[in-house]
Amino acid sequence: MTTKITVLGSGAMATACSILLAEHAGQTVSIWARSTEHADQINNDRENRRLLPGVPIPDDIEITADIEQAVSGADMLVAAIPTKYLRQALTTIAPQLTDDRPVVSVVKGLENETFMRPSEMIADVLGHRAIVALGGPSHAEEISRRLPASVVAASGDVTLARQVQEIFNTDRFRVYTNQDIIGVELAGALKNVIAIAAGICDGQGYGDNAKSALLTRGLVEMTRFGTSLGAEPTTFSGLAGIGDLITTCISPYGRNRMVGERLGKGEKLSEILDSMDAVAEGVTTTRSVYELAEKNGIEMPITDEVYQVLFDDKPTKEATNSLMLRPPRPE
Repeated sequence: MTTKITVLGSGAMATACSILLAEHAGQTVSIWARSTEHADQINNDRENRRLLPGVPIPDDIEITADIEQAVSGADMLVAAIPTKYLRQALTTIAPQLTDDRPVVSVVKGLENETFMRPSEMIADVLGHRAIVALGGPSHAEEISRRLPASVVAASGDVTLARQVQEIFNTDRFRVYTNQDIIGVELAGALKNVIAIAAGICDGQGYGDNAKSALLTRGLVEMTRFGTSLGAEPTTFSGLAGIGDLITTCISPYGRNRMVGERLGKGEKLSEILDSMDAVAEGVTTTRSVYELAEKNGIEMPITDEVYQVLFDDKPTKEATNSLMLRPPRPE
């Protein structure tokens, strides 16, 4: 029996997921691109030249901007659209997504206006349906080249989580299951905020000690924020938490870390964002996390300083001093 999986989105992660899913015999994959021009480019070149250059896309993966064609006969959907575009994109295609197909979300972030997690946004637009969040250290550049990686599939529906585990698991992509979808999604959003701070460390040349301390205290913030919203603390010591945090904060592929590094070297945020093809989710996520922490009285000193650097033009050295000169306290 053949299983058809439709990937919604045509960015780097959407492309990587499609290549990964197509490895399985008995699985057919279709990519839906929002832009006809982008769909045509990928189809003609069999390569996502703008966002994942140098990675060939198998001929048996269908790429189309026609949503009806993309989802025809689909058994499962994979949402791979950046948070800031997710609601608009899903609203546009919702009339063609009427069947109660389960959705796997690889989206990492929070919606500014509503503070919704990706799975909540999907349910809000498409109606109640089974949703799994796939999280963990998983840069598209490495997954698409079959470098080993491990992630977690999270859902309150254990049977569905195991199904997603089976569909995605390969000899180079190991999938664990988890029932804490709140924690997995919040970890995926929060680590991008800390990654901007880690990049600032790199841009300022602060060294390994500072960055190690930042990641450690950043994980404390992530856990504090997540558990206050109903997440399990153990999730943050797993792949979706510390695993993804380490990768995002050290990898040269990390878009959020790169934004921070360029800020640390003195560039303006608007110039940085204008020069990027891909979306740095951490910028908008910082605003969401900062506002939600303020509303709920959650102590988030690193996030506070990242917010002030991004949106109040606070110099990065002053932000560092603010953190280092906080009153001494027990760990």
